[in-house]
Amino acid sequence: MLSTPTHVIEGTHMKPTTLLVLLSMAFSSASFAADYTQPGQLSAPPGPVQKSRDAANKAAREADAAARKAADDAKAALQRSEATAGKVSKALAEAIRRAARKAAESARRFEEKASASASKAVDASRDAAHAAAQASKKSAVAAREGLDKAEDAFQRTLSSNKEAAEKAAAATREALRKAEETTRSAAGAAREAARRSREADRPASPPPERK
Repeated sequence: MLSTPTHVIEGTHMKPTTLLVLLSMAFSSASFAADYTQPGQLSAPPGPVQKSRDAANKAAREADAAARKAADDAKAALQRSEATAGKVSKALAEAIRRAARKAAESARRFEEKASASASKAVDASRDAAHAAAQASKKSAVAAREGLDKAEDAFQRTLSSNKEAAEKAAAATREALRKAEETTRSAAGAAREAARRSREADRPASPPPERK
């Protein structure tokens, strides 16, 4: 009597039907492993497009934060200058100069962050990011002019010419006022760019179901 044909796999005798079942299970397991998503991971890792959007969104947030800091420092410098109107002294001029220097440094950082945001911007936020970058440049220039006037005013207080010192202080106030207005406007542009970047980063809403 003839025996049923068998195959030897790794030293184990199996029927052909059993072998087919095992092979099918092996391929199914491999396919499942390839598509498996770890617990807590709702989707596959982000692709290049999403990574670009994430980078743009982060850069826009950093530019917005730098803009708010620059606006605050510009306002503080102006307020210090206005509070000492009509008074001339080396100590007051030095305090205004320090405030103006801080405002100029913040405006420079804002310009750097806005430029970086513009270079990484994508989709609908690109125009807004470039507008914010241009505004930040104007802000940096105005803040630097305010610092230059504050430096001059400080030097004037070292002389005995009170009238020249008063004129220099007035010119400083005017320059710092312009810097504050320019920086405040630029901060608004950066805020708008950050808003558009957030909107561009949101997933598109599914189309409404037809009834």
